[in-house]
Amino acid sequence: MQTLLFIFLLLLLPLFILFKFVTAEGDFTLMSKKHVKKEEIEDKVVWITGASRGIGEVIAKQLARLGAKLILSARNAAELERVREQLVGKHAPAEVKILPLDLASGEDSLRVAVEKAESFFPGAGVDYMIHNAAYERPKSTALEVSEESLKATINVNVLGTISLTRLLAPFMLRRGKGHFVVMSSAAGKTPAPGQAVYSASKYALNGYFHTLRSELCQKGIKVTVVCPGPIRTANDSEATASGNVSSQKYVSSERCAELTIIAATHGLKEVWISNQPVLAVIYLVQYMPTIGYWLMDKIGGKRVEIAAQKGNTYSLSLLFGGKNKAA
Repeated sequence: MQTLLFIFLLLLLPLFILFKFVTAEGDFTLMSKKHVKKEEIEDKVVWITGASRGIGEVIAKQLARLGAKLILSARNAAELERVREQLVGKHAPAEVKILPLDLASGEDSLRVAVEKAESFFPGAGVDYMIHNAAYERPKSTALEVSEESLKATINVNVLGTISLTRLLAPFMLRRGKGHFVVMSSAAGKTPAPGQAVYSASKYALNGYFHTLRSELCQKGIKVTVVCPGPIRTANDSEATASGNVSSQKYVSSERCAELTIIAATHGLKEVWISNQPVLAVIYLVQYMPTIGYWLMDKIGGKRVEIAAQKGNTYSLSLLFGGKNKAA
């Protein structure tokens, strides 16, 4: 009887794992961490770029509830003030500073911003730098990307982010601690038909920050690279990480922010946040690249066409030549 029960449980185990994978909102390591470590955030200084809307705004609200001291940056000063007023009003006594910032403004401007950020809270410098700001244009083929769009994407997503890191890291090194949280993308892990330059910028960030961590981890510097798939935001109908969203269910910005904070407070090096089928594609490209790249080649051309029609670029029907309803 015990043998039969053991065999039955063994047969159920693969089904349970499959169910968990199909219903997951992130990779297995991330999903095994159930809660934020509040002690890793409380009273810490957290600087967030791209904090005036979307995931950045939601991360700021969640961190305020956890007792962090916040520095909010984006290009739009008025929107930053709106977010700050909400945080102070709803999450008092949240300590929030705003620091308008254009990542493409050049190294001199970024240096001034870093010096201001380091001086906002007496006796405390920046503990967490959350690189959330990003530039993304509507989908187009790799050969149709304009020079203007190419330069804007690389200047903000790559050059600005890396320059800000280069300027801030020495302050962290002097204190012997610091944590960079990088909002990358599923497009930085897999081919992203229709988003070649955006994808390239995220691949570049992944390469830079994983290397940075390897060089500086023994000096107290941590790096968490976050790769979201399509995320449903509250203020628009588009997936923040990449592409148009239909009525299909996607990970909410609130859940994405929560999982990002969980990943950072547990010191995870890289995490993937997405529903299916994007999560499965990331696993395939990571662990079975021949199959993963074949799959992306199969849907690539159709995905660009669907994007032009403002349809669902994440539908499983792309694999079978099915029609996609407009968003």
